[in-house]
Amino acid sequence: MQIDMAGKTAVVTGAGSGIGLACVRALAGAGAEVLGGSRTVSPELLEATPHVMEVDLLTPDGPSALIQHALDKFGGVDVLVNNVGGGVKLAKGFLDIEDETWLHTFELNVMTTIRATRAALPSLVERGGVIVNIGSMNAHLADPTLGHYSIAKAALSNLGKALSAEYSSQGVRVNTISPGPVRTRLWTNPHIAERLGITTEEFLKMVPKMAGLSTGEMIEPDEIGTLALMFASGRIRSVTGADYLIDGGMTRPPARD
Repeated sequence: MQIDMAGKTAVVTGAGSGIGLACVRALAGAGAEVLGGSRTVSPELLEATPHVMEVDLLTPDGPSALIQHALDKFGGVDVLVNNVGGGVKLAKGFLDIEDETWLHTFELNVMTTIRATRAALPSLVERGGVIVNIGSMNAHLADPTLGHYSIAKAALSNLGKALSAEYSSQGVRVNTISPGPVRTRLWTNPHIAERLGITTEEFLKMVPKMAGLSTGEMIEPDEIGTLALMFASGRIRSVTGADYLIDGGMTRPPARD
């Protein structure tokens, strides 16, 4: 199925690598003009799009500055992909998570999205645009060691539903993509494998079994990019307010005896 995004403009946050970069590639490959915002502008991002902005999206003014740059350059925004996030820091349990960790995790995963969305909404309403938020399957799992991250991503999912309830009638579709383990720097960091005394490739081969992925394979970033493109394209206009799991079967119901 051919998707033509020619004439459309998009902004992707956290675009320097991983899922964000995959979203830039998917949208630009379909013909959209894409502005990639990242704290570090990587060579791969510059190869994917000529429109980049080095920006710290954790600052209160960072997201709005990125959107304003897109408005100045393109004249409007048709698609906003809120990808910036992270803060996956394992804790022993609830009492091990301090205020600083809670606040940082919510700033990174929720407030960046709120600020970028607030800045882009007038243009998105005017142009009948699309918002795609990149969440996490952790929003659907109770994991005390990742309580701060899981709860922040659950808030992000609720934010998408609330925005959809308010703005769908104004022509703006809002959906969330919640991936399981994706082959990004979080997993390919060689220090993780070194601590286990194995190679990075050996560790990556272990992840599907460790995580319970029924596919037996980690999720690739371009799978998320393709799904973001599908939501952005308007081919499935009746999907809004959804939180779409792409988790390799990780959250399947338990087998019955």
